[in-house]
Amino acid sequence: MTSTPLNWFKSSYSSNEGPDCVEVAITPVTIHIRDSKDKDGAQLAVGEETWTEFVGFAAHSA
Repeated sequence: MTSTPLNWFKSSYSSNEGPDCVEVAITPVTIHIRDSKDKDGAQLAVGEETWTEFVGFAAHSA
C-alpha cells in the first residue's frame, strides 16, 4: 500500500446503479484496483505495462 492518499475513480461506463463496479487509482508507477462495494477490502496493484495489456484485451473482448 502507498502512504500517499489515492484518488479512486470508476469508469465512465459504470453507473451508480450497477452492483458490479471496480475503481482504479493511478500513481506514477502503479495502478491500484479495488471493488467499489468494499472500499476497505482487498486491492490489486499492477504495473503500467500490465494495466495497458489488460485494458487492450478488455476493449477487444467486449
